[in-house]
Amino acid sequence: MGARNASVSRDTLETQIQVSLDLDGSGVGKFDTGVPFLEHMLDQIARHGLIDLDITCKGDIHIDDHHTVEDIGITLGQAMAVAVGDKKGLRRYGHAYVPLDEALSRVVIDFSGRPGLVMNVPFTQKRIGAFDTELFSEFFHGFVNHAQVTLHIDCLRGDNAHHQIETVFKAFARALRMALEVDPRMGDRTPSTKGTL
Repeated sequence: MGARNASVSRDTLETQIQVSLDLDGSGVGKFDTGVPFLEHMLDQIARHGLIDLDITCKGDIHIDDHHTVEDIGITLGQAMAVAVGDKKGLRRYGHAYVPLDEALSRVVIDFSGRPGLVMNVPFTQKRIGAFDTELFSEFFHGFVNHAQVTLHIDCLRGDNAHHQIETVFKAFARALRMALEVDPRMGDRTPSTKGTL
């Protein structure tokens, strides 16, 4: 299997984004988005997914964080789709449960080629500092639509909204790590009875 990396740009009137990633990295993250809490969550993806991730964004955050968060999800999804290529040899499915103190989340992912998001996170607060927690559904919608994955996210319990979302991102990272592993028993076959994903 060749290098599994990608670099994707997105340039609109609302955001200018560059995402570079290496699926077989060591978990190094570099972020410059203007949204510190989002960067903290993106760092969870890099570290716990062992994905080298470099994301820069100049967005209209003087209005709010919406376009920046959503468009980073879109661009990350596009880069992921390029990096996985034809998906031959992938494990395809991944799942993880991650706790943080009182909070516990479960994430399950399928590199199915069919975008779908089921997200059940009953946030205990609308904001974490200045960050609107509702924007994370926009991030994940953007990601699944462009990475072409099915993603189920459930926060099973939690009282602290920061803990809730951090467990989601850590579980997302670990599920990605599992699904993106190359399965030596699969060889160069596609993990689907259809023969394509």
